[in-house]
Parts: sequence; C-alpha cells; structure tokens
Amino acid sequence: MVRETELSPSDFILPLFVCPGKGVREEIAPMPGCHRLSVDEIVAEGQEAAELGVPGVILFGIPPRKDPEGTGAWAEDGIVQQAVRALKASIPDLLVVTDVCLCEYTDHGHCGKIENGEVLNDPTLELLARTALAQARSGSDLVAPSDMMDGRVAAIRTALDGNGFSHLPILSYAAKYASAFYGPFREAAGSRPQFGDRRSYQMDPANAREAMREVALDVEEGADMVMVKPALPCLDIVRRVRETFDLPVAAYQVSGEYSMIVAAAKNGWIDRNLVILESLTAIRRAGADLVLTYFAKEATRLLKAG
Repeated sequence: MVRETELSPSDFILPLFVCPGKGVREEIAPMPGCHRLSVDEIVAEGQEAAELGVPGVILFGIPPRKDPEGTGAWAEDGIVQQAVRALKASIPDLLVVTDVCLCEYTDHGHCGKIENGEVLNDPTLELLARTALAQARSGSDLVAPSDMMDGRVAAIRTALDGNGFSHLPILSYAAKYASAFYGPFREAAGSRPQFGDRRSYQMDPANAREAMREVALDVEEGADMVMVKPALPCLDIVRRVRETFDLPVAAYQVSGEYSMIVAAAKNGWIDRNLVILESLTAIRRAGADLVLTYFAKEATRLLKAG
C-alpha cells in the first residue's frame, strides 16, 4: 500500500540482435541467454515477448557485409528493415524501435564517417538521416539515434518531416556516456572500433552538467523522448533529466550490467531473480519511464509470478 515505485512489464523494451540467414539462433558468449537471431527467429521472439506483455522491442542489425560508410544501415533490404517489415506484418501491435547508428555496419566500427583517422560529425548527419528514413519506410514505430553526433536529431527530424513521416517520434540517446559497460554488446554486434575509441563523440563518465546540455540540445532539435545510457552507473543523471525535462525518459540497462548480474548469479554470489527486479526498480525509482533491458522477458515472468 505504501510502495512508492511500481515495476511493470509495460515499462520494458527488449533489445534484439538481428542477423542474416534462416533459423539462426546463436547464443552470444558474453551475454548468456541472449542470441543473434535471423528474421524468422526475431518474429518468434517478438511474438513471445508480446504474449508475455512486453510492449516493445528495439532492433540492432548485424549485416552480411560491412563497408567504410555503413551502407547496410540505410539499404532498402537492410537486415533491420527486413526485420521491421516481418515484425509489423506478424505482430502489428508490438512497438518496434529501430536503433539509428552506423557502428554495426561500418568495417571500422565507429559511429560516423571517417577521414584521416577522425570521425567527421557533419558529413555523418546525412547518413544517419538516410538510415532513419529507410527504417521509417520499413514500418518502424520509433527511431532512436544512438551515435551522439551533434545535430543528428535535427537532421533526422528534417528528413522525416520532409518525406511524410512527421508523425514518427524520435527517442534520442541524449546522454550516452563512453562507458566500459558496453563491451559485451560490441562483441554481440561486431562493432568494436578497429582503432581509437569513441570518447571524441560520446560523453566523459565524469561529467554531469554536460549531460544536461546534451539533453537540452536534443530537445530543442525535436526529440520526443530522451535516453540515458548506461542506466545503473548513471542513476543520478536519470534523476536530473527527469526533474528538468517534461518528456518521457528512458534508461538503457546495458550489456555489461546484464552480463555482470548473470555471471554473479551463475557463481552463486547473488540471488538472480531478486537482483534483476531490484536493479530494474532502482532505474524506475530514479525517474525512468521506460527501461531497455535484456531481462525484459525474464523480469515480466518474475513479476507475474509475484
């Protein structure tokens, strides 16, 4: 009766990795229980999530080929575009979010166009806008730019509005830190940078005021929702964003957070079920309206079991 924070399956978005092939369900070594899935298996996974009561998924693509510009990101037959069409045809009420970034599609693993070993901000914006537009045409319900290039929300909003998608909302990774917690994801998506790191365009984990400036800029450019990433190391940022901005706030419980819980539970050091629910409750308590989590299905089952 006096509980202040409620945790519900309706709070969750399930991240999924889509890859080429048919009948592919390949477990990701550093993320036990998570898989690279072909389009047919993505549909099966989406169906299971929807039947459980998880309202949405977010898709990350693993293309058959990578190149310097990441052309697979905006190809009409790109792997994410295929998955979106299949999901919307089979499960029309499932919210399908698409990650807008190039790192999974480039052979160098960076989130933007490269020249002389440097990531170029402005030339990347056109490629990101092209990617968001391709995803919109495939049926995406929500595009989520995660690259952290300055000005990308405005570029995407302009492209969407100019092509008949003014209704399509943008969930911006507005405060995305250059975090060490992303390691398992990069192995899952094959997106580890081939040189350098991403600190020139992602945020310094030591900075909080900068996060507020980044969020404010994205809101001014037309973001409809904003995200903080990673979640548990940034609960203070989630709280500050929630108190400052009157928009839906999402937080991403990232791969490293997931893998640490799974590994510790496997060793018998923690109670897996209790830690899953406590960690997700903490994210909600900090102020997140939505939580992107690889535990979405498992947590839903735990909540239903009481």
